[in-house]
Amino acid sequence: MFDRLEIKVLPPGPRFAPQVRFWVNGEDVVEEAVGEGGRGPYAADALPADRPTPLWATGEARRLELGEPDCTGGCCGFLTVIVQRFGEIVQWSDWEVPWAAHTPVPHPPPELHFDASQYDTEVARAEADRWWQVYL
Repeated sequence: MFDRLEIKVLPPGPRFAPQVRFWVNGEDVVEEAVGEGGRGPYAADALPADRPTPLWATGEARRLELGEPDCTGGCCGFLTVIVQRFGEIVQWSDWEVPWAAHTPVPHPPPELHFDASQYDTEVARAEADRWWQVYL
């Protein structure tokens, strides 16, 4: 059984510009890993208008930044994952999860496997839906 990806862009808040959140199997991956108050990547960076989004999966493995805690990634690190396409499967693996020295080391999310056509459709949908640009 494949995991299911849903990409949501949140409107700007008091501290952040519009940001992207990644829901996998109905769970907000960013909030689960970095905690409440953390953020996903800014929509302008994750879904740029002038070049392809870094969310596209290719045969070449690359590290993708998905979020950071409320204290910022410069303090406690970023939530990152290796994204790679293997034929009709997109894999997210080798997670790096932020943590502060005064807290227990967090458990990284599990390796995820997406049907490539569902993944591509969702990335294309998010890339085309530019409603959030009115806030820039």
